[in-house]
Amino acid sequence: MNKQLRDIFFQLLRIGLWGEGKLSLTKLLSDDDWNSILKYASNHTVEGIIYDSFSFLTEDQLPPASLRLKWAVRVDKIERHNAKMNAVIAEQFSLFTQNGIRPILQKGQGVASYYRIPTHRISGDIDWCFEEDDYSKARNYLKESQPDFEDTAGFSLHYYWKNIHIEHHKKTFDFRSPLKVSYLKKLLSLYKDRQQIVTINNVLVRVLAPELQVLQVNIHILKHLITYGISLRQFCDSARLYYSLLPSIDCQALYAIYKKTGMLKWIHLLHKLLVEYIGLPQTAVPFPYPKDTRVDWMLDEVWYSGNFGFNDERFDQGKKSKFFYRPDSGKRLWGNFKRYLKYAPQEAIAFPFVQAYSKFLGKDSN
Repeated sequence: MNKQLRDIFFQLLRIGLWGEGKLSLTKLLSDDDWNSILKYASNHTVEGIIYDSFSFLTEDQLPPASLRLKWAVRVDKIERHNAKMNAVIAEQFSLFTQNGIRPILQKGQGVASYYRIPTHRISGDIDWCFEEDDYSKARNYLKESQPDFEDTAGFSLHYYWKNIHIEHHKKTFDFRSPLKVSYLKKLLSLYKDRQQIVTINNVLVRVLAPELQVLQVNIHILKHLITYGISLRQFCDSARLYYSLLPSIDCQALYAIYKKTGMLKWIHLLHKLLVEYIGLPQTAVPFPYPKDTRVDWMLDEVWYSGNFGFNDERFDQGKKSKFFYRPDSGKRLWGNFKRYLKYAPQEAIAFPFVQAYSKFLGKDSN
């Protein structure tokens, strides 16, 4: 996709995400242009958001009727899947609570509730995190009710519930550096009384306090940038969270959290990208970032890598290994290590060690 068409893609993304604005074109889009936009929308799992921009376009700016129909069918599937996920979330949260287990909903549908049209956000699975010894309690409960679950390298487990993929996590945050474990525990304790509630299918479901919710989403983005990449959907998540939660956020405290966890330099990059490309209003940024911050290189990496780097066309002909799912994995991991070492050194350095521990040493710790 050329730069001009990519700029149009981001116009459509911003219009759909925020529900305002007009599409500026120097010439009308061809069928091939629209097919390319759909391809990249799918790669970045933002088809529903781009679709939401159509009601703001003039008749001659819309994609051809056949493609609109195809797109509408896709969005209908997204809506149906989200409805199933919400039903499972409500059911599981109620069951866990009835059994004295206190789950916290992570990312996904909890974040979707802050979207303009929540049902159009694509969600892959349901992530539950458990406080203190509740992870073990939930695992014991699954032995009786869902015996086909599988432990995942020491830190989580997964299974299917009514055909919806579920993950349980011991760790609330995706930090890799072990140097932050003690501090993160203190944060969870400090903000425990500020946990919030989202209503899903008339059930009140717990999510993290606002400061910790944005921390969780943003470290998840960084975690995947340091490895194979992540889609624009997660950047939309971050933008919608800031926009919705800023009135409830202690900005000074959040700044201190980012600094203490070693994320601050990278957070400045993130904030500028959210403003310049995702359309987050400058007034919704919790604190200023340096004026000379450059994010074009990071946007390029995000753009080409797509959803977790599975469809990165730059590596279509790369060498494959029996140890990795993606081609040219070593080259890609080394490249991202060098890119982000300057901005989040502890996380970049810790990644290979934690990966090795998780794969080879952590299987028996559940």
